[in-house]
Amino acid sequence: MQEKTEEKKISLEGIDLLNFSGVNDENLNKLKDRFSSTIVMRGDMIAVRGEEQELKIIEKIINELAFLQKRQGFISPKDVELVMNLTDSRPDENERLKEKFGFSPNELKDVILARKSDFIKPRSKNQSEYLRLTRENDIVFAIGPAGTGKTYLAVAFAVAALKNKEVSKIVLTRPAVEAGENLGFLPGDLAEKVDPYLRPLYDALEDMIPFEKLETYMKKNVVEVIPLAFMRGRTLNNAFVILDEAQNSTSMQMKMFLTRLGPNSKAIITGDITQIDLPKKEMSGLIQVRDVLSGVEGISFLYFDKTDVVRHKLVKDIIHAYEKYNG
Repeated sequence: MQEKTEEKKISLEGIDLLNFSGVNDENLNKLKDRFSSTIVMRGDMIAVRGEEQELKIIEKIINELAFLQKRQGFISPKDVELVMNLTDSRPDENERLKEKFGFSPNELKDVILARKSDFIKPRSKNQSEYLRLTRENDIVFAIGPAGTGKTYLAVAFAVAALKNKEVSKIVLTRPAVEAGENLGFLPGDLAEKVDPYLRPLYDALEDMIPFEKLETYMKKNVVEVIPLAFMRGRTLNNAFVILDEAQNSTSMQMKMFLTRLGPNSKAIITGDITQIDLPKKEMSGLIQVRDVLSGVEGISFLYFDKTDVVRHKLVKDIIHAYEKYNG
Protein backbone atom coordinates (compact mmCIF):
# COMPACT_ATOMS: atom_id res chain seq x y z
CA MET A 1 0.00 0.00 0.00
CA GLN A 2 1.43 3.35 -1.06
CA GLU A 3 2.05 5.93 1.66
CA LYS A 4 -0.05 9.05 1.70
CA THR A 5 1.51 12.10 0.02
CA GLU A 6 1.95 15.13 2.23
CA GLU A 7 3.39 18.64 1.92
CA LYS A 8 5.75 20.32 4.35
CA LYS A 9 7.04 23.91 4.42
CA ILE A 10 10.44 24.48 6.06
CA SER A 11 11.51 28.00 7.04
CA LEU A 12 14.95 29.31 6.05
CA GLU A 13 14.52 32.67 7.77
CA GLY A 14 17.88 34.29 8.56
CA ILE A 15 19.74 31.98 6.15
CA ASP A 16 21.94 33.11 3.22
CA LEU A 17 19.61 31.72 0.54
CA LEU A 18 22.05 32.10 -2.36
CA ASN A 19 24.70 30.11 -0.54
CA PHE A 20 22.14 27.59 0.72
CA SER A 21 20.87 26.79 -2.78
CA GLY A 22 24.42 26.86 -4.20
CA VAL A 23 25.89 28.03 -7.49
CA ASN A 24 23.33 27.20 -10.21
CA ASP A 25 21.26 25.55 -7.44
CA GLU A 26 23.92 22.84 -7.05
CA ASN A 27 23.19 22.25 -3.34
CA LEU A 28 19.44 22.12 -3.87
CA ASN A 29 19.80 19.81 -6.87
CA LYS A 30 21.78 17.33 -4.78
CA LEU A 31 18.76 17.05 -2.49
CA LYS A 32 16.39 16.68 -5.44
CA ASP A 33 18.56 13.95 -6.98
CA ARG A 34 18.68 11.97 -3.74
CA PHE A 35 14.95 11.88 -3.03
CA SER A 36 11.77 11.23 -4.98
CA SER A 37 9.87 14.03 -3.20
CA THR A 38 9.28 17.36 -4.94
CA ILE A 39 11.54 20.06 -3.44
CA VAL A 40 10.96 23.72 -4.33
CA MET A 41 12.49 26.87 -2.83
CA ARG A 42 9.98 29.72 -2.50
CA GLY A 43 11.44 32.88 -0.98
CA ASP A 44 12.78 31.97 2.44
CA MET A 45 10.83 28.71 2.53
CA ILE A 46 11.40 25.26 1.08
CA ALA A 47 8.24 23.39 0.12
CA VAL A 48 8.57 19.60 0.07
CA ARG A 49 5.89 17.23 -1.21
CA GLY A 50 6.21 13.47 -0.82
CA GLU A 51 5.73 10.49 1.45
CA GLU A 52 5.68 11.15 5.19
CA GLN A 53 8.82 9.15 6.11
CA GLU A 54 10.91 10.78 3.38
CA LEU A 55 9.64 14.24 4.35
CA LYS A 56 10.95 13.71 7.87
CA ILE A 57 14.41 12.83 6.55
CA ILE A 58 14.48 15.83 4.16
CA GLU A 59 13.35 18.20 6.91
CA LYS A 60 16.11 16.95 9.19
CA ILE A 61 18.73 17.37 6.46
CA ILE A 62 17.58 20.92 5.66
CA ASN A 63 17.60 21.89 9.35
CA GLU A 64 21.08 20.39 9.84
CA LEU A 65 22.38 22.29 6.77
CA ALA A 66 20.84 25.53 8.05
CA PHE A 67 22.50 24.95 11.44
CA LEU A 68 25.84 24.21 9.78
CA GLN A 69 25.62 27.32 7.61
CA LYS A 70 24.97 29.50 10.65
CA ARG A 71 27.88 27.85 12.45
CA GLN A 72 30.54 28.19 9.75
CA GLY A 73 29.11 31.01 7.60
CA PHE A 74 28.57 28.93 4.45
CA ILE A 75 27.84 25.43 3.15
CA SER A 76 29.41 23.66 0.20
CA PRO A 77 28.23 20.78 -2.01
CA LYS A 78 30.55 18.56 0.06
CA ASP A 79 28.68 19.62 3.21
CA VAL A 80 25.36 18.71 1.56
CA GLU A 81 26.70 15.26 0.64
CA LEU A 82 28.03 14.76 4.16
CA VAL A 83 24.83 15.78 5.92
CA MET A 84 22.69 13.69 3.55
CA ASN A 85 24.89 10.63 4.12
CA LEU A 86 24.84 11.09 7.89
CA THR A 87 21.13 11.82 8.18
CA ASP A 88 19.66 9.51 5.56
CA SER A 89 21.22 6.43 7.12
CA ARG A 90 20.02 3.25 8.75
CA PRO A 91 21.27 2.38 12.26
CA ASP A 92 23.59 -0.33 10.91
CA GLU A 93 25.27 2.26 8.64
CA ASN A 94 26.20 4.65 11.47
CA GLU A 95 29.47 2.90 12.33
CA ARG A 96 30.52 2.85 8.66
CA LEU A 97 29.74 6.56 8.35
CA LYS A 98 31.57 7.34 11.57
CA GLU A 99 34.63 5.51 10.25
CA LYS A 100 34.41 7.35 6.90
CA PHE A 101 33.69 10.89 8.15
CA GLY A 102 35.06 10.80 11.69
CA PHE A 103 31.76 11.39 13.48
CA SER A 104 28.20 10.06 13.50
CA PRO A 105 24.97 11.99 12.79
CA ASN A 106 24.29 12.97 16.41
CA GLU A 107 27.81 14.47 16.62
CA LEU A 108 27.21 16.94 13.77
CA LYS A 109 26.27 19.64 16.30
CA ASP A 110 29.83 19.48 17.67
CA VAL A 111 31.46 20.47 14.39
CA ILE A 112 33.22 23.76 15.14
CA LEU A 113 34.62 24.65 11.74
CA ALA A 114 34.79 23.16 8.25
CA ARG A 115 38.04 23.20 6.32
CA LYS A 116 38.73 22.12 2.74
CA SER A 117 39.69 18.57 3.65
CA ASP A 118 37.94 17.92 6.96
CA PHE A 119 36.16 19.31 10.01
CA ILE A 120 37.48 20.63 13.31
CA LYS A 121 35.62 19.07 16.22
CA PRO A 122 36.29 17.97 19.81
CA ARG A 123 38.32 14.79 20.12
CA SER A 124 38.10 14.17 23.87
CA LYS A 125 35.59 14.59 26.69
CA ASN A 126 37.37 17.71 27.97
CA GLN A 127 37.49 19.22 24.47
CA SER A 128 33.71 18.74 24.19
CA GLU A 129 33.36 20.42 27.58
CA TYR A 130 35.61 23.23 26.29
CA LEU A 131 33.17 23.82 23.41
CA ARG A 132 30.17 23.81 25.76
CA LEU A 133 31.74 26.21 28.26
CA THR A 134 32.80 28.61 25.51
CA ARG A 135 29.24 28.71 24.16
CA GLU A 136 27.80 29.34 27.62
CA ASN A 137 30.35 31.75 29.15
CA ASP A 138 31.98 35.04 28.18
CA ILE A 139 35.34 34.16 29.75
CA VAL A 140 36.88 30.68 29.81
CA PHE A 141 40.24 29.65 31.26
CA ALA A 142 41.70 26.50 29.64
CA ILE A 143 44.61 25.17 31.69
CA GLY A 144 46.67 22.08 30.94
CA PRO A 145 49.74 20.54 29.31
CA ALA A 146 51.00 21.01 25.76
CA GLY A 147 49.22 19.21 22.94
CA THR A 148 45.72 19.16 24.47
CA GLY A 149 44.25 21.48 21.82
CA LYS A 150 43.77 24.47 24.14
CA THR A 151 45.07 27.09 21.72
CA TYR A 152 44.07 25.43 18.45
CA LEU A 153 40.44 24.98 19.51
CA ALA A 154 40.31 28.50 20.96
CA VAL A 155 41.34 29.88 17.56
CA ALA A 156 38.74 27.62 15.88
CA PHE A 157 36.03 28.96 18.22
CA ALA A 158 37.07 32.52 17.35
CA VAL A 159 37.15 31.92 13.58
CA ALA A 160 33.73 30.23 13.73
CA ALA A 161 32.32 33.19 15.69
CA LEU A 162 33.72 35.61 13.07
CA LYS A 163 32.28 33.57 10.19
CA ASN A 164 28.91 33.41 11.92
CA LYS A 165 28.99 37.20 12.43
CA GLU A 166 28.75 36.72 16.21
CA VAL A 167 31.78 39.04 16.53
CA SER A 168 33.37 41.56 14.18
CA LYS A 169 37.01 40.93 15.03
CA ILE A 170 39.52 38.49 16.53
CA VAL A 171 42.44 39.52 18.73
CA LEU A 172 45.09 36.94 19.57
CA THR A 173 47.80 37.82 22.06
CA ARG A 174 50.72 36.32 23.97
CA PRO A 175 53.17 37.67 26.53
CA ALA A 176 56.59 38.07 24.84
CA VAL A 177 58.51 36.63 27.78
CA GLU A 178 62.27 36.30 27.42
CA ALA A 179 62.28 32.51 27.76
CA GLY A 180 66.03 31.97 27.91
CA GLU A 181 66.64 34.68 25.30
CA ASN A 182 67.04 38.43 25.54
CA LEU A 183 64.84 40.34 23.08
CA GLY A 184 67.40 43.14 22.97
CA PHE A 185 69.98 40.83 21.44
CA LEU A 186 67.67 39.41 18.77
CA PRO A 187 68.09 40.90 15.26
CA GLY A 188 65.49 43.11 13.56
CA ASP A 189 62.86 45.62 14.60
CA LEU A 190 60.27 45.06 17.34
CA ALA A 191 57.85 43.23 15.02
CA GLU A 192 60.59 40.81 13.93
CA LYS A 193 61.68 40.29 17.53
CA VAL A 194 58.23 39.35 18.85
CA ASP A 195 57.18 37.32 15.79
CA PRO A 196 58.70 34.04 17.08
CA TYR A 197 56.52 34.32 20.20
CA LEU A 198 53.38 34.84 18.10
CA ARG A 199 54.14 32.27 15.37
CA PRO A 200 51.99 29.44 16.85
CA LEU A 201 48.95 31.74 16.68
CA TYR A 202 49.63 32.55 13.02
CA ASP A 203 50.02 28.82 12.30
CA ALA A 204 46.59 28.05 13.74
CA LEU A 205 44.95 30.91 11.79
CA GLU A 206 46.60 29.87 8.53
CA ASP A 207 45.23 26.36 9.01
CA MET A 208 41.66 27.67 9.21
CA ILE A 209 41.43 30.76 6.96
CA PRO A 210 42.56 30.85 3.30
CA PHE A 211 45.81 32.83 2.99
CA GLU A 212 44.39 35.64 0.82
CA LYS A 213 41.41 36.16 3.12
CA LEU A 214 43.61 36.10 6.22
CA GLU A 215 45.91 38.69 4.64
CA THR A 216 42.90 40.94 3.97
CA TYR A 217 41.57 40.44 7.50
CA MET A 218 44.92 41.42 8.99
CA LYS A 219 45.29 44.51 6.79
CA LYS A 220 41.84 45.66 7.92
CA ASN A 221 42.53 44.71 11.56
CA VAL A 222 39.64 42.25 11.52
CA VAL A 223 42.25 39.80 12.81
CA GLU A 224 45.07 41.05 15.05
CA VAL A 225 47.98 39.05 16.43
CA ILE A 226 49.84 41.20 18.96
CA PRO A 227 52.06 41.00 22.06
CA LEU A 228 50.20 41.31 25.35
CA ALA A 229 51.90 44.62 26.16
CA PHE A 230 50.12 46.19 23.14
CA MET A 231 46.71 45.56 24.75
CA ARG A 232 47.12 48.30 27.37
CA GLY A 233 44.64 51.18 27.08
CA ARG A 234 42.32 49.44 24.61
CA THR A 235 38.65 48.52 24.90
CA LEU A 236 37.59 45.62 22.70
CA ASN A 237 33.93 45.62 21.67
CA ASN A 238 32.24 42.85 19.69
CA ALA A 239 35.48 40.87 19.68
CA PHE A 240 36.73 37.35 20.37
CA VAL A 241 39.96 37.73 22.34
CA ILE A 242 42.46 34.97 23.12
CA LEU A 243 45.34 35.21 25.59
CA ASP A 244 47.71 32.30 24.95
CA GLU A 245 50.60 31.13 27.18
CA ALA A 246 48.91 33.01 30.02
CA GLN A 247 51.13 31.36 32.63
CA ASN A 248 53.79 33.86 31.48
CA SER A 249 51.62 36.89 32.22
CA THR A 250 52.15 38.76 35.48
CA SER A 251 49.31 39.50 37.89
CA MET A 252 49.08 43.07 36.59
CA GLN A 253 49.10 41.92 32.96
CA MET A 254 46.30 39.42 33.62
CA LYS A 255 44.15 42.11 35.26
CA MET A 256 44.94 44.50 32.39
CA PHE A 257 43.94 41.89 29.79
CA LEU A 258 40.67 40.90 31.48
CA THR A 259 39.58 44.52 31.84
CA ARG A 260 39.97 45.17 28.08
CA LEU A 261 36.69 43.39 27.29
CA GLY A 262 33.84 45.55 26.02
CA PRO A 263 30.19 44.72 25.20
CA ASN A 264 29.47 41.54 23.21
CA SER A 265 33.01 40.22 23.61
CA LYS A 266 34.34 36.81 24.60
CA ALA A 267 37.74 35.83 25.97
CA ILE A 268 39.61 32.56 26.23
CA ILE A 269 42.75 32.37 28.33
CA THR A 270 45.00 29.35 27.82
CA GLY A 271 48.12 28.25 29.66
CA ASP A 272 50.20 25.54 31.27
CA ILE A 273 51.13 26.29 34.88
CA THR A 274 53.97 23.72 34.71
CA GLN A 275 55.81 25.82 32.11
CA ILE A 276 56.23 29.26 33.68
CA ASP A 277 59.11 31.30 32.23
CA LEU A 278 58.67 34.37 34.45
CA PRO A 279 61.49 35.44 36.81
CA LYS A 280 61.06 33.72 40.19
CA LYS A 281 60.10 36.96 41.92
CA GLU A 282 57.12 37.42 39.57
CA MET A 283 53.77 35.79 40.43
CA SER A 284 52.07 34.14 37.44
CA GLY A 285 48.78 35.89 36.70
CA LEU A 286 47.28 32.55 35.66
CA ILE A 287 47.96 30.98 39.05
CA GLN A 288 46.65 33.99 40.97
CA VAL A 289 43.49 34.44 38.86
CA ARG A 290 42.21 30.99 39.81
CA ASP A 291 41.80 32.22 43.38
CA VAL A 292 40.64 35.73 42.47
CA LEU A 293 37.87 34.76 40.01
CA SER A 294 36.81 31.34 41.26
CA GLY A 295 33.01 31.25 41.47
CA VAL A 296 32.36 34.41 39.43
CA GLU A 297 29.29 33.88 37.23
CA GLY A 298 30.03 33.92 33.49
CA ILE A 299 33.64 32.78 34.05
CA SER A 300 34.63 29.11 33.84
CA PHE A 301 37.84 27.17 34.43
CA LEU A 302 38.60 23.94 32.56
CA TYR A 303 41.55 21.71 33.37
CA PHE A 304 43.03 19.45 30.70
CA ASP A 305 45.34 16.54 31.48
CA LYS A 306 47.60 14.18 29.55
CA THR A 307 44.64 12.02 28.46
CA ASP A 308 43.52 14.96 26.27
CA VAL A 309 46.81 15.15 24.31
CA VAL A 310 46.13 15.00 20.57
CA ARG A 311 49.68 15.43 19.25
CA HIS A 312 52.14 12.62 18.54
CA LYS A 313 51.40 9.57 20.73
CA LEU A 314 54.78 9.99 22.44
CA VAL A 315 53.78 13.41 23.84
CA LYS A 316 51.57 11.71 26.46
CA ASP A 317 54.47 9.49 27.48
CA ILE A 318 56.84 12.49 27.69
CA ILE A 319 54.40 14.41 29.93
CA HIS A 320 53.92 11.32 32.12
CA ALA A 321 57.69 10.78 32.37
CA TYR A 322 58.26 14.39 33.51
CA GLU A 323 55.43 14.13 36.06
CA LYS A 324 57.00 10.94 37.43
CA TYR A 325 60.48 12.49 37.52
CA ASN A 326 59.30 15.61 39.35
CA GLY A 327 57.53 13.37 41.76
